[in-house]
Amino acid sequence: MPSSLLWAVDVFGRVYSLSTAAQQWDQCKEAQLEFKRVTAVQQCCWAIACDHQIYLNVHASDVPIRYKEETYENQRWNPVDGFSDRLLPSDRWQWSDMTGLKHQPLDSFQLPSENWEWEADWYVDENFGGEPTEKGGWTYAIDFPAAYTKDKKWNSCVRRRRWIRYRRYKACNTWAKVPSEQAGLPDPFNDISCGGWEISDEPRGQMSLWAVSLQGKVWFREDIHHLNPEGSSWVEVQVPGEVVQISCGAGDLVWAVLWEGQLLVREGIGRDCPKGSSWVVVESPSPEVGAIHVAVGVNVVWAVTKDHKVWFRRGINSHNPCGSGWIGMVGEMVMINVGLSDQVWGIGAEDRAIYMRQGVTANELSGKAWKALPSLRDSDRAHSSASATAPLLHGQADAPKPLIPKVTSDSFISELVSDRDRREGAVSTPIPEEDQGSEQDDKAPPALVLSHSPSCGPDPQWSNVDLEEAQTHLAVGAASDAAETSSLSSVATYNLGLEEPYGPDEHPLWAWVSGGGCAVDSHSQLSWFNSSAGDPAQTAAWRKQIFEQLSERSKREMDNFRHYEQTVWVKKGTMQWWRDWKPHKWVDVRFALEQYCGTDGSKEGILFIYYTFNEEKKYLHAFINEVTILVPVLSDSKHTFAIYTPERTKQRWPIRLAAESDSDTQCWCPGSLQLALLTMSCCDSRGVQGPPSKQAIWSVTCKGDIFVSEPSPSLEASPYPMFWHQIGGHLRTIECNSLGVVWGIGCDHTAWVYSGGYGESDNQYNANVHFTTDVKSVYIYENQRWNPVTGYTNRGLPTDRYMWSDASGLQECTKANTKPPSPHWTWVSDWTIDYNVSGGTDREGWQYAADFPASYHGSKTLKDFVRRRRWARKCKITTTGPWQEVPPIPLCDVTILPCMAQSKVEQVLLWAISNKGDVLCRLGVTPETPAGTSWLHVGTDQPFKSISIGGAHQVWAIARDGSAFYRGSVSQQNPAGDCWYHIPSPPRQKLKQVSVGRTSVYAVDDNGQSRNLHYLNVYVFTWALACINVNIIVLSLLLQVWIIADKVQGSHSLSCGTVCHRLGVQPMEPKGQSWDYGIGGGWDHITVRGNSLEAPTPHSPLPLRNPEGMNGNVVQS
Repeated sequence: MPSSLLWAVDVFGRVYSLSTAAQQWDQCKEAQLEFKRVTAVQQCCWAIACDHQIYLNVHASDVPIRYKEETYENQRWNPVDGFSDRLLPSDRWQWSDMTGLKHQPLDSFQLPSENWEWEADWYVDENFGGEPTEKGGWTYAIDFPAAYTKDKKWNSCVRRRRWIRYRRYKACNTWAKVPSEQAGLPDPFNDISCGGWEISDEPRGQMSLWAVSLQGKVWFREDIHHLNPEGSSWVEVQVPGEVVQISCGAGDLVWAVLWEGQLLVREGIGRDCPKGSSWVVVESPSPEVGAIHVAVGVNVVWAVTKDHKVWFRRGINSHNPCGSGWIGMVGEMVMINVGLSDQVWGIGAEDRAIYMRQGVTANELSGKAWKALPSLRDSDRAHSSASATAPLLHGQADAPKPLIPKVTSDSFISELVSDRDRREGAVSTPIPEEDQGSEQDDKAPPALVLSHSPSCGPDPQWSNVDLEEAQTHLAVGAASDAAETSSLSSVATYNLGLEEPYGPDEHPLWAWVSGGGCAVDSHSQLSWFNSSAGDPAQTAAWRKQIFEQLSERSKREMDNFRHYEQTVWVKKGTMQWWRDWKPHKWVDVRFALEQYCGTDGSKEGILFIYYTFNEEKKYLHAFINEVTILVPVLSDSKHTFAIYTPERTKQRWPIRLAAESDSDTQCWCPGSLQLALLTMSCCDSRGVQGPPSKQAIWSVTCKGDIFVSEPSPSLEASPYPMFWHQIGGHLRTIECNSLGVVWGIGCDHTAWVYSGGYGESDNQYNANVHFTTDVKSVYIYENQRWNPVTGYTNRGLPTDRYMWSDASGLQECTKANTKPPSPHWTWVSDWTIDYNVSGGTDREGWQYAADFPASYHGSKTLKDFVRRRRWARKCKITTTGPWQEVPPIPLCDVTILPCMAQSKVEQVLLWAISNKGDVLCRLGVTPETPAGTSWLHVGTDQPFKSISIGGAHQVWAIARDGSAFYRGSVSQQNPAGDCWYHIPSPPRQKLKQVSVGRTSVYAVDDNGQSRNLHYLNVYVFTWALACINVNIIVLSLLLQVWIIADKVQGSHSLSCGTVCHRLGVQPMEPKGQSWDYGIGGGWDHITVRGNSLEAPTPHSPLPLRNPEGMNGNVVQS
C-alpha cells in the first residue's frame, strides 16, 4: 500500500503531517499563518487559517492538473469573399462555444486565480472524429447547426474549427488562498469538511466541500473536481438553526451539530444533487448533555458530547443516513474524525494525544480499542540542541513574536488549563466541564485567555479574546452576550515568548486531526508503533537462516530413506466432474492423486478420476508430467479449476473439477494447500523451481490469476507444449521485457512491479512476497418494459429477459443472490447506479432501446419500449505475491522497451497511460530498480487508452476516439520524444489497442460485435486486415505475434479467450501463415516481449520510415 498522510493541528496553530511510511511528524514549514482546522483527502488538504480565509494544499503529482479551454471559430461562405467572418444576423457568434449560443472570443478567457498559468498560446485542433483534417483544422457543413465533415463539398456553406489552450495549476505543495467570487462573505468560516468523492465514479473526481460560518450558516463549495481543485463559488445551504460543526463523509453522509446540542442529517444527496435537499433532526446521544462534535464516514457516524463521552451510531447506510440508535463507547475525546475505510481518529480529553481506533473492519465498524500514537517528533531525538537554537513559529526570523495556541472549541479550555498547571506545578485544580459551565452562566463568558508571562503572577487572568485580534490583544473585557453566541469559535491563548513549547518528554497538544487522506486498514503495516523494533533486514535474515536450517535438517532426515526404490503417497477425496459427453452436467466422482519418487530423485505422478456410467465403474487419468496448466475457472455457482494436457488443449476441452461443498471449496481454491500441492507436483515433475527467468512468458486469466511459462528455442515449432504455473497476486494486465522488468495493472488501475519472488507466502518462504490487494466491480442490470397503463414497469413479456439479470439477460441476477466472484472476495460497498455505461444514460441511469436486446442510448424516444440500467458493487481481494505497489497514479495501460537479453542500457524506457488518459514516461527504470523513480508527463490534445513501444524506440498510441499517433524522436537520451504525429486509421475503423515489435505494427479495432486485427505495411504505410475476433495483440522482438482470440472452434463448442500464436511471420511476410492454438478459454492478457532466447532472423530489420514523410500531421506536444 502506498504511503498516505495523517494531518493534525496543535494548539499553537501549526500544521503537521504524518506519513504511513514514516515514523515522525513533519511540520509544514512553508505555512506563514496559524491554522485552526484542517480537512484532508488523498489529493489535497483544506484548512481554515486564523485570518478566517480558506487555504488549499494540493499534493504535487507527476501528472499536472491541466484544464482545456476551447472555443470555435465560425465562418460562412459568400460568392464575393468565399469563406469569411461575415455571418448572417441569424447565425451564431463568430467565436462561440460548441452550441453557438455563448460568445467566446479568445481574449475573453482569463485565469480563474493567480494559482493558474497558461501552458502555451492558442492553437488549432487538427483532429476530427479520430481522423486528421486538412491544414487549418476546418470542418464543413451545410448550415448551422448540422453534421460536420472534414471534407469540403459543393454544398458546404459554413465551416468551423476548434481552438484549444491549456492552463495548468501551479500552486502545489503550498498553502494557497482559495479565491472567493463574492465581494465578501457575510461572516468568517469556523469549520470545514470535505468528502463526497464516492458519490460518483466519474473520471473528473467530483468532491464536496462544506463550511460553517461564525453565525451558524452552512455553505457549499461548487464545482470542485480534479481539473478544478479550487472550485468555483460558495452557495449558502439553509439550515433550521445555528450550526457549530459539520462533517462530510466519502459518500452521501453529511451530519452537523446545532448550538443546542442536537444533530442534523442531510438527505437527498446524490450524483445530480451533491448539496442534498433537506435536513432531518436527530437528538443528542445523551438527553442531559448535548453533542459538540460529529464525524461521519461511508457507513459510520461517531459523536462526542459535552462530557467528552464517545458515541457510535448504529444502522447507518446510504438508504438510512439517520441510523437507528446510539451506542456508548469507551474513552473520552474532545474531537473525532473518520478517515478512509471508516478508520477512526480522536484526540484524548485528558492528555490531548491523538488516538487511533484499533480493529476497524468492514464487519466490525466500531473497532475494538483506542491506541495512542507516539509523539514521533524530530525534536525528541535532539531536543537539547534544538531548544538552544529553536526557530520561531513557521521559521520566521523577524522580531520576537509570542507563540499563541489556537483552540477551536470550549471543550479544550479546561484541559489546556489542567495540562499546563500540572506541568508548571500550579496549585489550582482543573475545573470539571459541568462545574465550569455552571459558573460561566453566572460569572464569566466561556472563552478564556491563559497568560503564562512571568509578570502575571500565580493566578491566571481570564477574559474573552476575539479570533481576529488574538495575536495583538491578550486581554479583552468580558461581554457575556457576545461571548455566548461565539463560544465554540473562541480560542485560548498564552504567551510563551521564544521558548520551545514542548519539553523533551512532552508530546504535542493536539487541537485537530484529519484522516480523510490516510489509507489505513487491518492489513496495513504501520511503523508508528514499532519505532523501537529491530532492523527489518536483520529480522528477515534471521527468518531466512532458520528456514535454511530447517531445510537442511529435513534433507538429512530424508537421506536415510534413499535406499528405498521409490516412495509413493496418495491423496484421495470426492469432487464433481463436468462430463465430457452430452448432456453435459456435473457428476460426483472420486479422485486419487498418486505421486512417487524414483531412485534417481525424479518425481512423477498420476491423477485418477473414478466415475460411474450406466452402472459401470470407469475412470480417466492424467499424467502429472503431461499437465500443461492447472487454472481456476469462473463458474456460475461453483468454484472450479481446469486441467489442460496437450491433447485437451487441441480439443479446447479440459478436465473440469469442482468442489462439492463450501468446505471443500476452501480446500481446493487457488492458493490453498491442496491445490498448491497439485501445482507443486506438476512443477517438480518438470523441474521448475525458483522464480521465473527474465525470458519468461507471462499471462493473466479473466479471473485475474497470473501464470508464467518458461520458453525454449523450439517455441516457434508447432506443436510446442508450454507448461504454465501460477504466481501469486491478482492483475488485469501484465507487461515485461528480457531484462527482468515486469509491471502489472490491477482491476482498480493500481500499478504493480515484480519484486523478484515467486509463489505465495502461505506455501513457501520468500522474502519478496508481499500482501497485494485488488478491487473490482460486479455488475447487474435492472430491466423494465413500457406499457400504456403504468408506463415503465418491471413486469415484462413472457419472452423477455429476467427483470434483474446479467448483461446477456440469460442469467437472473438480483441484489440479494449476487455474490462476489469467489470466497476470497469481500464486498466493500453497497449497490449503486453506474452511470459510466457505453452509450450514455439519463439522470437516473437508464438506457433506452426498442426491444431486448438492441443498441441502447441515453435519451428516450417514442420508439423506445424497454429500458435498463446497470448497478455496480465493489468487492476486494487480499492475497500474497511477489509484487510491490507503484504509487500514486492509477494506470490503464503500460509498455516496456523490448530488448535482447545481452543488451546493456542505462535505463529501460517505460511508457504508460493513466486512467484519466494522460501519457506518462517513467524515469529511472533499470533492472536493479524496476519501479523507477518518477513520472514524466507527456502532453497530448486528448485522452489516450493504449500505448506500445517497439525495439527501435518506436512509440505508438491509440486515443480514446480511436485515432492512432506516433511519437517522434524517442531515444535513450530523449526518452519523452518531441512531438506526436497523427497517423490515419484503417478506413471507417476505430482502433482499440496497438502493439509494436521491431519492424511491424499491429492494431486491434473496436467494431462492436467483432474486433479485427490489422497490420501496418511499412513499405506503403497502409493498414491491412490480418484476422477477426481478436481481443489482445502482443508482439516481440523475435517476430512473434500472439493474440487472445474469441470464437475459436474446439471439439465441443466455440472457445473465448484463447491464446494463439501466429506461425510463419517474417520481415517480408508480416501477416504470417497460420495460427497455432494454445491454452484456451478464459484468458485476458499475455506478453512475450521478454522472450529473446532465439536469435533474430538473418534478414536485416527494416526501420520505419520517418513519420514526417508519412501521410500524417504533426500534433502539438
